[in-house]
Amino acid sequence: MFVLLGAAWLVSAPDEPARRLGLFTRARLLREAAADLLPFSQIGGIALSAWLIVGGGVPTPRVYASLIVDMTTELASQLVFTLLGIALFLSILAAGSHAASIRPLILGGIAMITALTVLFLVAQRFALRIAQRLAQHLLPDSAGTVAGIGTELQRIYARRRRVAAAFLLNLASWIASAAGAWIALRLMGLHLSFWTVLALESLIFTLRSVAFAIPGGIGVQEAAYALAGPLLGISPEAALALALAKRARDLAVAVPTLAIWQIAESHRLAVSLRQRRRTGA
Repeated sequence: MFVLLGAAWLVSAPDEPARRLGLFTRARLLREAAADLLPFSQIGGIALSAWLIVGGGVPTPRVYASLIVDMTTELASQLVFTLLGIALFLSILAAGSHAASIRPLILGGIAMITALTVLFLVAQRFALRIAQRLAQHLLPDSAGTVAGIGTELQRIYARRRRVAAAFLLNLASWIASAAGAWIALRLMGLHLSFWTVLALESLIFTLRSVAFAIPGGIGVQEAAYALAGPLLGISPEAALALALAKRARDLAVAVPTLAIWQIAESHRLAVSLRQRRRTGA
């Protein structure tokens, strides 16, 4: 899944060779790990992932412009994934009496994802223009960087096939996440259809979107599985087991990723300090 996410970001960055896939994949791993474990949740993960790619030698304007496009296509793909899953979910529960109790949360999550996607699409150019004017007055040295981001953003959106590829790769990563949950349930002895699990996973991500301010959706994800699982024929015990398995996977990925990043940054800082001392000497 993370390879797909890394590839989505890579295709959003013009003129970056395929050999940088590893760098962009590590950046996406770091973004998700920071979002799951560190304070400031999504903001911290975004900042660290951009820092990692800039440190890998990619021009700063290209990094931030491609990051904007990647996040926009990710939100758009999540919206499509959510609408597909919710349609499946409501069709499964059409004859049931429990759908009404959870429908407000579903609609709230869809509305939030839709609003964020539209906001990203509409505000990008205007926000960059405002930032460029402010930079010219307040931080003259940064005006060139902001202008470079705007230029790169125009270049990226001019390549519609690459933007479409980023969207499809992000969508594929959402579907891959549902496939992972489907496999986990089969290993537990629950042979549900893939479409049922996809409906469940889209609902979980929708409910987590409502609680986006909570790092990693701690508590929200587990409660969502316990609430929605029985509606789709999954016992509360199995739903909670799946939630805990996914949380354990997140920790198994996030903790080593952050540890490796911290070690690498400490080493880089130590090397930089030694070079400065030698230069000063």
